[in-house]
Amino acid sequence: MAEKKKAKADTKAERKEKRKQKKEIHIDSSKSEKEVTGGGLFTHAFPARVEELVGRTGMRGEATQVRCKILEGRDLGKVLRRNVKGPIRIGDILMLRETEIEARKLAQGKKR
Repeated sequence: MAEKKKAKADTKAERKEKRKQKKEIHIDSSKSEKEVTGGGLFTHAFPARVEELVGRTGMRGEATQVRCKILEGRDLGKVLRRNVKGPIRIGDILMLRETEIEARKLAQGKKR
């Protein structure tokens, strides 16, 4: 009977240790820095500088349409129109995941 209790206690302690190990964060230092930065945590993005604030857009005006100039990558120097959510001002740097799709022009109200 005492042997059963001891065996049960041992397995309980082993299970507790396994749970504790699962919770710990393991960092594999054998990976090179290039593999870590190119991993699944972040996607590759291209910097773009905000050149002009075009106007507010969205159902409630929650987004701002801006014109930005691509600073790196295949489309270097290209000026795109993009919709940005949140605070933004001229000179800010946006990190764009893609540089091919452009936002639609804002519909300007008819002037009389």
